[in-house]
Amino acid sequence: MKLIYLLALVVVLTSCSGPVQKQSDIDARVDSVLNLMTLEEKIGQLNLPSAGQFTTGAAANSDIAKKIESGQVGGLFNIKRVAAIREMQQIAVEKSRLGIPLIFGMDVIHGYESVFPIPLGLSCSWDMDLIERSARIAATEASADGINWTFSPMLDLSRDPRWGRISEGNGEDTYLSSRIAEAMVRGYQGDDLTANNTIMSCVKHYALYGAAEAGRDYNTTDMSHIRMYNEYFPPYKAAIDAGAGSIMASFNEIDGVPATANKWLLTEVLRNQWGFKGFVVSDYTGVSEMIAHGIGDLQTVSARALDAGLDMDMVSEGLLTTLKKSVDEGKITEQQITEACRRVLKAKFQLGLFDDPYRYCSEERAKSEVFTATNRAEARKAATESFVLLKNDNVLPLKKSGTIAVIGPMANTRENMTGTWSVAARFSESISVMDGLTKAVGNSAKLVYARGSNLHEDAAIEERATMFGKSLNRDKRSAEEMRSEAVRIARAADVIVAVVGEGAEMSGEASSVTNLELPQTQRELLKALLQTGKPVVAVLFTGRPLVLKWENENVPAILNVWFGGSEAGDAIADVLFGDVNPSGKLTTTFPQNVGQIPLYYVHKNTGRPLSGPWFQKFQSNYIYVSNEPVYPFGYGLSYTTFTYGDVKVDKSSITQGDSVTVSIDVTNAGKYDGAEVVQLYIRDWVGSVTRPVKELRGFKKVMLKAGEAKTVTFQLTTQDLSFYNSDLKWVAEPGEFSVFAGGNSNNVKEAKFKLQ
Repeated sequence: MKLIYLLALVVVLTSCSGPVQKQSDIDARVDSVLNLMTLEEKIGQLNLPSAGQFTTGAAANSDIAKKIESGQVGGLFNIKRVAAIREMQQIAVEKSRLGIPLIFGMDVIHGYESVFPIPLGLSCSWDMDLIERSARIAATEASADGINWTFSPMLDLSRDPRWGRISEGNGEDTYLSSRIAEAMVRGYQGDDLTANNTIMSCVKHYALYGAAEAGRDYNTTDMSHIRMYNEYFPPYKAAIDAGAGSIMASFNEIDGVPATANKWLLTEVLRNQWGFKGFVVSDYTGVSEMIAHGIGDLQTVSARALDAGLDMDMVSEGLLTTLKKSVDEGKITEQQITEACRRVLKAKFQLGLFDDPYRYCSEERAKSEVFTATNRAEARKAATESFVLLKNDNVLPLKKSGTIAVIGPMANTRENMTGTWSVAARFSESISVMDGLTKAVGNSAKLVYARGSNLHEDAAIEERATMFGKSLNRDKRSAEEMRSEAVRIARAADVIVAVVGEGAEMSGEASSVTNLELPQTQRELLKALLQTGKPVVAVLFTGRPLVLKWENENVPAILNVWFGGSEAGDAIADVLFGDVNPSGKLTTTFPQNVGQIPLYYVHKNTGRPLSGPWFQKFQSNYIYVSNEPVYPFGYGLSYTTFTYGDVKVDKSSITQGDSVTVSIDVTNAGKYDGAEVVQLYIRDWVGSVTRPVKELRGFKKVMLKAGEAKTVTFQLTTQDLSFYNSDLKWVAEPGEFSVFAGGNSNNVKEAKFKLQ
């Protein structure tokens, strides 16, 4: 190990005050390293290339290795396994001049090898403890395999299901997404980042990426500041307040300037207003992409990014190759580079990498803490809580008897169970629907299978919707031939489980769509199965809200399973057979057709709101279809029935700084034990600016035995009644408020109170 590194390490060790390091200690230690660094070495810390996967022993001779040795790399991503990471870290620590350790990142989005439901699905659990545990397990597994930094959580609010990356977020609601943000950060980072089973969170994509125009990925975003502050900013801020260590800049522009070089966004809001102390990294080639945006050449956009508050450049190498020239030309200062480097080094100290660069490189942990039976059981439980029962005409739960026909293009495909951004998943060991149902029934029932159709009638579309090693395994037979086989098999069965929907990569990054209906070949399959006269259960795989108007009108039962993760098949069997009563509630609105988009519950009134039944001329509605969704935000059925009493408030009037207690009686009036997500909404009737017709301000998931009743209470403070006004001041304005409580955003009971 180099002498200079040893000297730096002495400073590190002598100033260390315990497992949880004091901020002053870390600052002093960072200064000790900065004082040893050249300008070029500081710039090198701002470079984040993609390593890819190396076979053991091959890293030392790679181009990446040469850059690491010369101090031109601050971290790597897209590399996993302890041996490969240790080899790269060894080059940094033992062969570079200063021996500064690398940070290793990966898109650990919804689990590592034990894969949980996609984030949109997981949000439908409305269970913050479960969501936090999912992140904790992901951190434990990833850190055991050498990773110490995750590009998660994604907190882009989205109200346009055409946008593929809606699958990676938490739905359409600001309040719920903010609570999930806090849970995810706590799960990843724990109480002590120096512990070798915690990893640093990177909040993405800052900001407004989910509002891309036309739902087209990477597209322009344009909105008012008042909307930013009230609706789109809060989840990011909640994550920062929870202690998130890093932020990823988004691809889109804001106010005409790409986020990657937007000083108002990265410095004024993020650091000055919100007090963020961590570091900011670009998204993949986010720096060089600003050339195409049209704001300058590579040197210009790199300097603008640094000046705006960007600290680390992912892949573009614009900062690495141009910053020194910009310093020489007086376009930026060395001090700006020093401050960016400071923030990157600080993160490495917080992770304990200077104390022990190999703290995440334990082969024993990799063998014993990844893809364990306990972790997989937790993923299975999470999946059952994420599923949303959309319709049930007394078909579910199924009996484990007779003959069950399992039909559909998603019925027997293990690699598609985990959904998008499951880059570490063991596809071959994921549990398909057929796997899960087969295990569940044993010898009690007979299962018969037919593919029934391809996922899409167009082979080119299927090809465009495959990546990350997943295949749709297209069948070369004609649609008629596959459908005929399925009908023949179905006629001999007692019940049909039709497994349909999207493939894993038909949603996610770069998977924007213009049609939200099931592909025609799958709808034709459903029609043919319904014509058999046998009961049909549609098990729906999707990473976005779909248009299910026809399916809701014609299919007796629909269970939305999103993409349930590595244990999806077992979890689906648990719910279909009634071993688990479904409790998921939608966190997005399902429209009647794509023409209603954007359609979300927290909208504002117009000056001509629809005042009666659809249709009313010269009022705000459509000629072809009503304003209503097929399924509203917060919707989800159960095998039992929950009834609600009247909403009660303990005060008719409160003053500033006071609170009101809201209560409602909830009864399980059915025959099954079950959990219900009780939701609390408010409406501010008169404001200095227009206010939404309804806003979520609380929720509780309560377990009720058959026949049991509970009183559910919420506390509303004036903070819950506050918003950003036209001056972007956080205010609670006096006036009349409604409070609503119920099982979804449309089906609620109402009470009123006043704020004096």
